[in-house]
Amino acid sequence: MNKTFLQRWFGRGWLSLGYLFLYLPIIVLIVFSFNNSRQDMAWAGFSTRWYGELMNDAEIISGFGLSLRIALLAATASVVLGTLAAFTLQRYRRFMGRTLFAGMLSAPLVMPEVIIGLSLLLMLVSAQKLFGFPERGLFTIWIGHTLLGMAYAAVVVRSRLREMSRSLEEAAMDLGCRPHQVFFLVTLPNIKQALVSAWLLTFTLSLDDVVLSAFLSGPGSSTMPIVIFSRARLGLDPRVNAVAALTILVVTVAVIASSLLLARAERLRQKQISAAVKGDAA
Repeated sequence: MNKTFLQRWFGRGWLSLGYLFLYLPIIVLIVFSFNNSRQDMAWAGFSTRWYGELMNDAEIISGFGLSLRIALLAATASVVLGTLAAFTLQRYRRFMGRTLFAGMLSAPLVMPEVIIGLSLLLMLVSAQKLFGFPERGLFTIWIGHTLLGMAYAAVVVRSRLREMSRSLEEAAMDLGCRPHQVFFLVTLPNIKQALVSAWLLTFTLSLDDVVLSAFLSGPGSSTMPIVIFSRARLGLDPRVNAVAALTILVVTVAVIASSLLLARAERLRQKQISAAVKGDAA
């Protein structure tokens, strides 16, 4: 009994220490975003002055707007392309170049971002010299983020497709559905939770990416992480703490809201399945 008790609390203790190690810096950052002093580790009283100054900081606001636009575009494109790639690899086992295609899709997951950013930069500079397009900015950053996000989205969607029973798709085809109808009416509704998860993951990856953005950005197109990183090199700015706290708040609210919506949709789906089973039994 005592041994079991000690083992249980030993495991909980290590788990608590792990969570403390991960989240204590974030909690400290949020607390000191309300510090009245410019010295980060010198508490001078509660104040929201840095949030007020943040509203007048044109550089950070512009960087946040650019990061948000790129993240929205990159997440959407990554989910679309990643879903198509995952569906191709999972549903079509044999086609010419499948191994090469799978390797190229997985390469961004294991390749350092510095290499990806440098190779994209060289390619885009060469294209600009030849065709005069594209200028480095929102479009080039979007390309880099989409390349990286597509690989992550494909992993998430493919894992869900692997678990999904093909009997549903086969039944739809037996009832006369065309392949594109099966994909849009059967497959996509059954993997929508994976699509939402992939979108949130790629959105977060794009929103806080520094390396690719640094290589692919141009004059006047600095994203929020680049602005924060450049200021951190010159010394910590309390406004950076305010930006980080607001970002954490937005991401937390989005994750909680999406989780609640997905849970509600799953409960509704289970009720519909139960009602259909009862109707067939009757």
